[in-house]
Amino acid sequence: MKKTSKEKISKYNDRYFKKIKRADGLKMKCLDSYTFRSFVDIVSARYGKRCMYKIFRSDEELTYLQFQKNVRAASSYLISIGYEKGDKVAIMAESTINWMVAYASLTYIGIIAVPILPDFSFREAEAIITHSQAKGIFINSKQFEKIKDATENLDIFRIEDMFHIPKNIVLENGTSFMHSPGFSMVNAKFDLKNIKSIEVNESDTASIIYTSGTTGSSKGVELSHMNLLRCADLNTDVYVKLNKGDKTLSILPMSHVYEFTIGQLLPLLKGMEITFLGKPPAVSILLPALSEVRPHVMLTVPLLIEKVYRSAVLPALKSEKIQKLIKYPLISSFVYRTIGRKIKATFGHRLKFFGIGGAPLDAEVEQFLYKASFPYAIGYGLTETSPLIAGCGPRKRDHKPGFVGKIVIDDDVVLENKNDEGVGEILVKGPNVMKGYYKRPDLNSEVFREDGYFRTGDLGLIDGKGRLSIKGRSKTMILGPAGENIYPEPIESLINSQEYVEESLVVPSDAGLIALIKVDLDLMSKRLKIDIEEAKKEAEKYVKGLRKTINEQLSAYSRLNETKLQDEPFERTPTQKIKRFLYPKKKQKDEKKGDEK
Repeated sequence: MKKTSKEKISKYNDRYFKKIKRADGLKMKCLDSYTFRSFVDIVSARYGKRCMYKIFRSDEELTYLQFQKNVRAASSYLISIGYEKGDKVAIMAESTINWMVAYASLTYIGIIAVPILPDFSFREAEAIITHSQAKGIFINSKQFEKIKDATENLDIFRIEDMFHIPKNIVLENGTSFMHSPGFSMVNAKFDLKNIKSIEVNESDTASIIYTSGTTGSSKGVELSHMNLLRCADLNTDVYVKLNKGDKTLSILPMSHVYEFTIGQLLPLLKGMEITFLGKPPAVSILLPALSEVRPHVMLTVPLLIEKVYRSAVLPALKSEKIQKLIKYPLISSFVYRTIGRKIKATFGHRLKFFGIGGAPLDAEVEQFLYKASFPYAIGYGLTETSPLIAGCGPRKRDHKPGFVGKIVIDDDVVLENKNDEGVGEILVKGPNVMKGYYKRPDLNSEVFREDGYFRTGDLGLIDGKGRLSIKGRSKTMILGPAGENIYPEPIESLINSQEYVEESLVVPSDAGLIALIKVDLDLMSKRLKIDIEEAKKEAEKYVKGLRKTINEQLSAYSRLNETKLQDEPFERTPTQKIKRFLYPKKKQKDEKKGDEK
């Protein structure tokens, strides 16, 4: 007897997957295989006509079933024009509905996706396209305008409407790109026979993601279907209970593995509804979106919540009235929780998971979120680990300030070359660890130990309960005058907690440690009731005076020799980490110029 569609869908429940016995001992939660073909087919069967994606204040939306239809059609089209398993195709666009359709249509048939962060320059994008040997690119009009000269020999797939633009059409700019005719990939005929002839395995490479790190070297990280989908599947029920129909507002680039795995794959495995802003997350668009979408889940980078804290929360906390109240423990607790509720209200009252990742969270900001019982969650990981290595949920009892949380159950983490304080380099082995750097055997031999452990380059400490604390980067560690290990990050955190300080960077010099400090001139101008030019002069004096204040709170060997005003914003990676490697070099160049004069 033929099964009804209801019976087919009914097997896709959590109990069904948990009964699967794997030779490697991994327990499945939402999938029967860690491949993107399984992902597409299972989420569409489980959630059917439910809304999967929306654009804020737009009629544009996509259901789970439409997602499967579009992916299968686009995959069939790619096969029909000669694409084969193992070919590479780039994706360069801001987050949108068709970004995931494009990605899934590639990986559904074993083609390797090469996501390019939309903030990358023409030169960076060109280098990635060349190095990855991409044959085609899914791209939007904005990005095409920027990198069109790097796309001359590629098949062009317009991501706005999933159209393949023929090579004989001349594309001079973004306007001609948007209006050119082409072939609709999502209206192509689904070719089940050809798709089934292509075997997709868990160990196959799904993505090559090029990082632009704080150390300055861009590397192609090869992540398998297993790496990405296991990381998402494993964590669907670890930190917070997610329900189908729960809403999330996506504001981070999908080309970054943090947003892709935790902000996209994980919610989709649980049948959630994801809304994109459709525009950059400026306050004028973000606040109305928060009040209308009323998300249950959001992911962000520390910079956003740190700005909210310094501009809206800190002035209130430092008022004379609040300062008197928080001296009393019982009243203090009430005050912090009240402020926390007000912040939560701006998110629409339903927020239950506010994930912060991509860079370290400022210690002072974390202390406030903890006291305010705000549902923040933090984690630690790298592109190379798909990304999660350790994390904690939004409940207050899950947190221990200064620690990122417990190591995920899949991972085996060890600390190498521990010092007297128990701090060592974090090494990890598990199903989320990358296959390696693409075409870089030299780097692979450096980062992988002979027994398979991956060297993260980060320094950490593990407490008695298995919680991980990040102490800094091994490459940023500074050797003191008597061989002491100095970690700049805690010093920077101390500087950043001072009034008017926006951010800082501690770098070594021949004379000792120098702190480059960026001051919030607008805040200083407003508070001191002076104009911006006067604020600049005042900032110079303020920064020099900070040296004494900070040094009083530091051990002798980690004290600052000099504090300098940083006029320009620090240059950052796409995940908002400061590019540390630039600043000592810039300083040396400035010194050389001075000597020449």
